[in-house]
Parts: sequence; C-alpha cells; structure tokens
Amino acid sequence: MPDIADLRLEHLLCDIDAEGIATVTLNRPAKRNALNAATIEELVALFSALPVSGARAVVLRAEGPHFCAGLDLVEHGQSERSPAEFMRICLRWHEAFNKIEYGGIPVIAALRGAVVGGGLELASSVHIRVMDETTYFGLPEGQRGLFTGGGATIRVPQLIGKARMIDMMLTGRLYSGDEAVAVGMAQYRVPDSEAKAYELARACARNTPLSNFAICSGISHMQNMSGLDAAYAEATLAGIVNTQDAAKGRLESFAKGTAVKIKPD
Repeated sequence: MPDIADLRLEHLLCDIDAEGIATVTLNRPAKRNALNAATIEELVALFSALPVSGARAVVLRAEGPHFCAGLDLVEHGQSERSPAEFMRICLRWHEAFNKIEYGGIPVIAALRGAVVGGGLELASSVHIRVMDETTYFGLPEGQRGLFTGGGATIRVPQLIGKARMIDMMLTGRLYSGDEAVAVGMAQYRVPDSEAKAYELARACARNTPLSNFAICSGISHMQNMSGLDAAYAEATLAGIVNTQDAAKGRLESFAKGTAVKIKPD
C-alpha cells in the first residue's frame, strides 16, 4: 500500500494533523472542482492509502466557492470516448467512491456552492454531509443528454428516495436550504460548513478505530444483504467490536459513573 507522502497528487491536497484528522481538498477551483479522469484516479489512490495512514477521520473540502460541479464535461466532450471506454471510466468512479464509503474511517464533507451531478455522487459516498447557506444540490444529467454513472442511482435514493431523484433528473429541480436537510441531502446546515465538519471529525476521532470501522463499513455492507445475512453480519461485528480491549476502560468508567453522560445540551 503506497504511503500518502509518496502519492503524486495534482488535483487533490492532503494533510493529516496531530489529532489524526486528514484534510482532503478538491483543488480545481477554476473548473468548479469538476472531476476529470485524473482526479478520480487520485481519489482511488488517496482513499486506498488513508485507512492505513493513521488517520482517524477525514474532512473532505474544496477550494473556491463550489464543492464540485460533477463530471468534467469539457474533457468528456473532447475525448470522444467509446461506450466501452466510458463504462471503464464509470467503474473507476465507483471504485473511488466505494473506497470512501467502505474504507472504515469517518469521512465528513464540508459542502458549499454547487454539489451537482458527479459532485452529488461524491458527496453521497461520505458518511456525514455538512452544508452552508450557499449549498445547492442537483442532478442535471437529463437536461444535458446524459445519465448518472458514478453511483447516484445507488446512493442518492437511499438519502432522499427514488421519486425525488427521478424528479431531479427529469426536471432539473434543485434542493437548498432547510428543504435540502429535510429531504436528507445533508445532516447539518450551518453558516460555516468547514468549522462544523472539523468539529464533527474531532468527535468521530475520539471513538475507538474499530468501532468507527464497523460503523463506516459494516452498515453499508449490511444494506446490500438479505435480512438474515445482515443479522448474522451484525452479530459477528458486535462480537468483535464489543469485546475489544480498547473499550474496556470506557466500560469501566461507565460502571463507575465517571463516563460522560449522554444527554441533550
């Protein structure tokens, strides 16, 4: 597995602080952080390396006023790809986003501006989405003669439902503000999405890594299983996670009444 320091990143930036919080930045602001083929390959490489890098949580952010405007349509239009070539490109998008969703470390997206098309596919692969007042969500593929290829048909209906997704694609409907949170596009709407994303990342990083791994990979896997298989997988994970040595001190604190109380602010 390559070390992060050895990766040659052109369209992404990555830094890990002393608390184990990794910051991954989409760095194509002049293109509204549109995803070209090279950026997808960098996402595959980076999110393959992050789970073994010591990172305890990831904040995914973007340079400029927009999170991600989706597929780089200029590159796509000029490439004149064959159906087979574009299918392989789509499979690399799936690989990148699966690395994020199933990698086992919490990924929190700090959203602003456009989160459209492939940008929404990227955002839907993370574990927590935080939007600010400028954020809007869209799937404009229908108006552009396209169809989603990076996992929107898999992940977006899980967030907002099939009917809303079809409406977005057919009519160009956008979601923003309180409505976006109400339908499930984001879990948080705040004035400063990055500040909130780091707050959440630090909270996640305080969990045991094994618990986070189970939460950030196991739940998604179980959604792909039958009910009986999911029950078996959940019991197996619980058997491993709930007997981990790293949790013993926390359980002792609970028994002594010295653990932090779980209660509303």
